[in-house]
Amino acid sequence: MNQSMAVWFIIALALVTANLPFALQRHLLVLPWAQAGERDRPFWTRWLESLVFFVLLVALAYFTRLVIGKAVFSGGDPVSVLLFLAKLAGVFVAAVVLLSYAGWRHRGAGVRKPFLARLLELVMFYALVGMLGFGFEMNIGNPFAQGWEFYAVTACLFLVLAYPGFVYRYLLRTHGRRKNIPTAPVS
Repeated sequence: MNQSMAVWFIIALALVTANLPFALQRHLLVLPWAQAGERDRPFWTRWLESLVFFVLLVALAYFTRLVIGKAVFSGGDPVSVLLFLAKLAGVFVAAVVLLSYAGWRHRGAGVRKPFLARLLELVMFYALVGMLGFGFEMNIGNPFAQGWEFYAVTACLFLVLAYPGFVYRYLLRTHGRRKNIPTAPVS
């Protein structure tokens, strides 16, 4: 994979994942506190389940960086291309399975997702896409050391990419509901 294709792939993936928390009402994170509409469970089981989930999430991010970064990819060899794409697909399947657990856990319950949960999901997707980007960088060539400025700029870019989802969730849908409210006549 050449550098230009890797950059465009990461930008497209960042656009999709930045809007995903706002497009889905389904939870993607196992949070340690009780959500509105969730069934009662003991305090310690929530925290333990959340801790295990986040350890698995960090392991997935590290595994993504390691597998994609160490993958051998020669542009002309079709076997290496297929092997690289299989590793990339395996990472995506593992991410989907892990992130679908939280929604599966709340199946059948009318659990609402608050803004804080959407913001935490946005941070989680920023970290996962960033680790995939670091993996691509390791695969293409020498990885560069990044300072705080890099993370500040990419976090702001990720927030800008999330803006359409935010507008859809909190501005357009709210405006549509208020339009049906009858107003008092002005005298």
